[in-house]
Amino acid sequence: MSAILKQAMEHWRYVAPLLSPPQSEADYDALVATLDELLDEIGGVEGHPLAGLAARMGDLVSQYDLEHYPIPDAPGHEVLRFLMQEHGLHQDDLPEVGPQSVVSAILAGKRQLNVRHIRALAARFNVPVDVFF
Repeated sequence: MSAILKQAMEHWRYVAPLLSPPQSEADYDALVATLDELLDEIGGVEGHPLAGLAARMGDLVSQYDLEHYPIPDAPGHEVLRFLMQEHGLHQDDLPEVGPQSVVSAILAGKRQLNVRHIRALAARFNVPVDVFF
């Protein structure tokens, strides 16, 4: 048996929970907490020796999220309404969309968001443009 395989076997019981998909909400919570701790340790250091581990753990968390907390499709105006509520904004707080009357028509579903609106809103709220489609 190679030395690296022998080391892996000796330490596997400690490493396995970090590399195994969560099977329960408790497993998920533990994985997320450990990932948060690891990311704090890594900081913004590119090429950190544990960056690959953090990426794999992040993939496991994302997969669990997709399977257990799917994000339903929503029309663009509902996404905009949600983002406005989350950020405590009013209709007249979105000059990148237009005057309050335009925002009101969009939120009521009477007017569609156009490409210019979507790009500006995606940049403002730091979300992908496709959330508005």
